Amino acid sequence: MSRMGDVLAGLHAAWEFESDSVLIRYERGIRTPKLFQALGERRVPLEAIAGVTLTRGKRGTVVLRVEPRPGADPLMEAAAGQLKESGDPYRLVLPAEREVLAEYYADELRTLLTESGPADRFLVKPPEGPLSFKAYDGKATFDGRTVNFRWFWTGASSAKWKAGDQSFSVGELNGVEWRSPEVFEGHLRLLRRDAEMSAAQADQDPAAVVFGLGYGPVHESLPFAAAVLAAVRTSSPVAAVPAPRRDPADIAERIRHLGELHQAGLVTDEEFSVKKAELLAEL
Repeated sequence: MSRMGDVLAGLHAAWEFESDSVLIRYERGIRTPKLFQALGERRVPLEAIAGVTLTRGKRGTVVLRVEPRPGADPLMEAAAGQLKESGDPYRLVLPAEREVLAEYYADELRTLLTESGPADRFLVKPPEGPLSFKAYDGKATFDGRTVNFRWFWTGASSAKWKAGDQSFSVGELNGVEWRSPEVFEGHLRLLRRDAEMSAAQADQDPAAVVFGLGYGPVHESLPFAAAVLAAVRTSSPVAAVPAPRRDPADIAERIRHLGELHQAGLVTDEEFSVKKAELLAEL
């Protein structure tokens, strides 16, 4: 490009143009979308960019946008087109008086782009872990190798309580299904390699957490989904890691809640006995 290190500052972000990439630094401020703040900064290699556009925006602005190649960015793959325009991390909004400067950078970028079509691997780095977020029915954690769901007794369905807390090695997974709480009833479902796609509602599926109503918003759940997806794509199937032994107080609380479900008629005598034995075996 013109000179390595040139910076174009806009609303909520500044783009630094390097010889082989665009470094996007997001602002931290009360008006900056929370997703941008969570991302911090992202380096987008030129080989991950399919095109560049410059369009008129709202209220005297112009919008410079780079179009990532399909399959190049785990964040956009996980989002699957569900992000609102204001939450698109590839848009830079500028005052209209900077249109000429923006057009200059757009033209410079276009001359350097040599790739198009779907990418055969992720080219943009995923969000770094360890990551976690609180959904409505449980807490999800990811350490780079294993996804854990720990159910909340105040939100988890009886089906999830009966199944117990879940642990999934990335080697067991084939992908993720993320649904934005701003578009749908939000959920994150883990897709297992050796299992058919679950037909169960997410609130009944032990391989999914549900969120909304202030739980598991986009800026927490989407980077989590992207990190898991990237790990899955670069992993090979491995044996599941045995779950660690649990805190006795935690086991006692879960047995107590299981007893409440049993008394309410939501768990049969046989299911209660089997699940209680499983919980006691974890001590």
